[in-house]
Amino acid sequence: MSQENKDRQAKMGRRRFLKSAGVGGVAFLGVGAASGYHPNPVLIQSAGSEPGIMSPNEDLMQEHALLSRVLLIYEEAGRRLEGQTALDPDLLKRSAQIIRNFIEQYHEKLEEDHVFPRFEKAGKLVDLVRVLLEQHKAGRVLTDSIISSSTEAGFADPAGRKKLKATLSAFVRMYRPHAAREGSVLFPAFRDIVPAQEFQTLGELFEKREHEILGPEGFEGQVEIVARLEKQLGVYDLSQFKPR
Repeated sequence: MSQENKDRQAKMGRRRFLKSAGVGGVAFLGVGAASGYHPNPVLIQSAGSEPGIMSPNEDLMQEHALLSRVLLIYEEAGRRLEGQTALDPDLLKRSAQIIRNFIEQYHEKLEEDHVFPRFEKAGKLVDLVRVLLEQHKAGRVLTDSIISSSTEAGFADPAGRKKLKATLSAFVRMYRPHAAREGSVLFPAFRDIVPAQEFQTLGELFEKREHEILGPEGFEGQVEIVARLEKQLGVYDLSQFKPR
């Protein structure tokens, strides 16, 4: 078996493990289940529900992790633009299209349709939600600019390279704290304001939407696409990031 096939099976195996862990109608919710306190629940299942459905929080957090990998690509692209190092415009455009299709049109749409309105209705963290929504809108403008500027002609123009470098930096600077604030503040609070049955239903809805929008391979397919871009750019090997 090739290494690529082994990697693919490992990725798919994670969800199969979660599904098998929930067999029998038992809710696996992590430490504290017996007391009724469920910080960062991983797996939602009750009698009659589909086994192994991820919680909305875990779905959203793993999508943030993939966003972080694209931000790494953006950072490396920015360094190459600044240093006049070789960079394939199509690679950068394809990376921005991952942001457009996976983050903006799928992940952020879930937040805007199913997460943010519940905070507004509950009257909680409304100022944070307002800022997050404004940043979603600003991010889409930046993505438009990155896609339109990622051409051979754009890379050949010094002023264009400088502007594109600044746009990539602005995107990364906004989205790192954006994702961190959602992960450390918004998502934990989301579990507290949503009743357990509704939270379970949202997990099932998120799973359904994932495959409707992303196709049968879902999240795992997006991970593979990003990994190929990382390998092409030379930032896939994790060991290279260890301080010397």
